[in-house]
Amino acid sequence: MKKLRWGLIGCGDIAQKRVAPALRELATCELVAVSRAHSELAEEFAKQFGARKWYSDWTELFRDEEIDAVYIATPVHLHAVQTIAAAEAGKHVLCEKPMAMNVSECDQMIAACRANKVKLGVAYYRHFYPVLDRIKSIIASGDIGTPVLVQINAFEWFNPEADHPRSWLTRKDLAGGGPMFDFGCHRIEVFLNIFGAINSVRALTANVLFDRDTEDTATALFRFAEGACGVLSVSHAAMEPRDSLNIFGSLGSIRVSILNEGKVRVIGKSGERYESHPPAANLHTPLIENFVDAATGIREPAVSGEVGRAVAMIEEEIYRQAAMSDKL
Repeated sequence: MKKLRWGLIGCGDIAQKRVAPALRELATCELVAVSRAHSELAEEFAKQFGARKWYSDWTELFRDEEIDAVYIATPVHLHAVQTIAAAEAGKHVLCEKPMAMNVSECDQMIAACRANKVKLGVAYYRHFYPVLDRIKSIIASGDIGTPVLVQINAFEWFNPEADHPRSWLTRKDLAGGGPMFDFGCHRIEVFLNIFGAINSVRALTANVLFDRDTEDTATALFRFAEGACGVLSVSHAAMEPRDSLNIFGSLGSIRVSILNEGKVRVIGKSGERYESHPPAANLHTPLIENFVDAATGIREPAVSGEVGRAVAMIEEEIYRQAAMSDKL
């Protein structure tokens, strides 16, 4: 079977821990080249993960005819320009989340990939968690009745020094926003995956603890088209970590205390039970496997550019609503 030949742009934390290992280990993939601004670090990264080439200039990677697809793992403000350039070079694109700085950039990315007949995916890897498929099947069975309220809490203490490699996440011009933009987007995709379209949004953002360009804490309220209400709370300022998902229905509930673990408590018509549906050891592996199928013509990406755009639309409305609240 012919392997999909990859170029990786950006060699930061996620690329090192998950993306590059998945590209190296999957039988359907070959990591051909990497790009990083510092040539010596690019070379070191390439050798660590078995890539034959490295570039300090990402535009050179796009000109490499050996490469079929690129994984873009750079700061958010670069996603659109790099995706468009990759598409124009005939490369399929799997882009880190959030997809772009705004909906307009998402539209440009989608249009460029369509015009050049390449696939576009966005790295919302939680879409592939087995626990989410199980939750959807429980809801569909009627065991907890009609979903009424869903709550997600996502807290991650983050107060980097100025020279920290991830300090760019506190700059709005580079990251687009704070925790609501950075990892709140993951949870919005989870909401959309389970409950479908959101037709109403209210929100608050705040700098409760840190004086920085982006919020350190935010809460969004959602009304889903099918009727349920949702609450998403995120923070960089809460010391105690949270990654919870709780769904309350007219006849019971589904509670996941740590989404990344996949352990579920269900209370419903059939009583109380506990289940376990853990994710893949490398959280990015199912995402990349699905995108390989898309790039080789087997299916469309499960997390397409349109999914990324839908999340971006909600994000824009959250920040618009928060700005209105600040004026009261």
